[in-house]
Amino acid sequence: MAVRQTKETAATEIASPASSVTRFVYLDLADGLATIRLDHPPRNVIDLRAAAQLHDAALEVGHREDIRAVVIWGGERIFSAGGDVELMSDRSADTIRPVITALAEALVVLEAIPKVVIAAINGICLGGGCEIALAADFRFASETALLGQPEIRFGIIPGAGATQRMPRLIGSSAAKDLIYSGRRVKAREALELGLVDRLLPGPSVYPAALEAAAAYAEGPIVAIGAAKAAINAAGGRPPAEDLDLERDLACGLFDTADQKEGMQAFLGSRQPVFKGR
Repeated sequence: MAVRQTKETAATEIASPASSVTRFVYLDLADGLATIRLDHPPRNVIDLRAAAQLHDAALEVGHREDIRAVVIWGGERIFSAGGDVELMSDRSADTIRPVITALAEALVVLEAIPKVVIAAINGICLGGGCEIALAADFRFASETALLGQPEIRFGIIPGAGATQRMPRLIGSSAAKDLIYSGRRVKAREALELGLVDRLLPGPSVYPAALEAAAAYAEGPIVAIGAAKAAINAAGGRPPAEDLDLERDLACGLFDTADQKEGMQAFLGSRQPVFKGR
């Protein structure tokens, strides 16, 4: 994992064995805080490589004792638009499974980081991008942010955790409304629903997330980690079982006619005509 020290600590990049690989996810470190930076212009699309790098970054910050709190950020203009519909449109259940599984597994690791994780959301936060934000402890959003799970409009469902994490966050009925409709939620409504925790002017989102993370970093982080593990374990059967079910259902939909129609309609800028098969 490529690690970039900010100027507060050093102005050098720590080389890694994978430094020759195109990077879509970076770690920026300063004063005990880590920023997991999504950097896949122009829309921070989450593909197989980006998901693998996110997994590595989450694993590293979870294990490092010099990191006491974490912010995940997509930059000043966009958090993440999720998956690339053009690349996914002709996938089958078998060929989409590695992609969905990679992101789902990355988010299990991200959610389990035994430190406070804050998602700093500027701009669009949709699909897999929204699922990344849901795996954080808190979500700080710009006043112009847009959030949602649009998968249903493509004849599929979220596959990296939204059907499990969103109901726990905002309640079953509200989650069903967002997932069944696929509509985009403006920042103010997202705050009212509890989908985000704070609204801020765009330039203030990332600094506010860092400030909040720094405050948590001064606390007893071992106890915070224990509290987080206990809270995340609350509920019925093991979360991993529910996540496996979601992923199986999501992947299977890539063998349906409605999935092909939904994605081709999006790429052709027209309304889909679903046949229910």
